[in-house]
Amino acid sequence: MSDLNALAEQVSGALNGAVMETKVFAGELTVTVDAERILDLLGWLQGPGEFKILVDICGNDWPQREKRFDVVYHLLSLTRNLRIRIKAQLGEGEAIKSCIGIYPAAGWFEREAFDMYGIAFDDHPDMRRILTDYGFSGYPLRKDFPLTGYVELRYDDELKRVVYQPVKLVQEFRDFDFMSPWEGAPHILPGDEKAAMAPSSGDTGKKP
Repeated sequence: MSDLNALAEQVSGALNGAVMETKVFAGELTVTVDAERILDLLGWLQGPGEFKILVDICGNDWPQREKRFDVVYHLLSLTRNLRIRIKAQLGEGEAIKSCIGIYPAAGWFEREAFDMYGIAFDDHPDMRRILTDYGFSGYPLRKDFPLTGYVELRYDDELKRVVYQPVKLVQEFRDFDFMSPWEGAPHILPGDEKAAMAPSSGDTGKKP
C-alpha cells in the first residue's frame, strides 16, 4: 500500500494540473486526469513512470452525470510490479486524443470503446466499429440501449441475402411465475410424482 501511496504522490507532482484526483482503494490506485492532458500523463507513465504495458482501454457510462462517460486505461509496470488505473471524463459528443503514438496496442482497444460506447478518439488512423455488424445502429454498452436492440438480423431465402427487421418484443406477452423457489410450485412437476406419494415423517413405512 505504501508503494501505491508513493506512486500517487509521484504522479500528482509530475504534471502540473493534469491530475485531478488520486485514490487508493482495495490495493489499487486510480488516477483521474483532465481529458485534455491525457497524452501528457500517459507519456510520463510510459517513460519515467516505467508503465510500459497497456493492459486495456474501456469505457463506463453514467447517464445521469454531466460528463457521461469515463474512459479508463489500465497500465502495468513490470519493473515496479504495480498496476495503475487512469480515468478521464467525457461528455456525450466529445472526443479524446488517441494514445496509439504512445501505446501502439491501443488501436483495437480504442475501436472497441468507440463501438460499444460511441467514445471517439481523435487522430486514430482507423476509427471504425470492430465487434458489431456492418450498419449496426446504436452503442450496446450504453445504459439507455435496449436489451433487445433495435433490429434483428436474419437471412431471407427469397432475397438470398441478409436483412434487418425491427425487433418484435414477444416477451411482453408471456406470463412469468415469479414465485419464490422456497415456496414451491402449486402443481406437481414432471418427475416429482413419487414425492407426493412419500410417507409422512410420522409414518415408519412398516405394516402393523
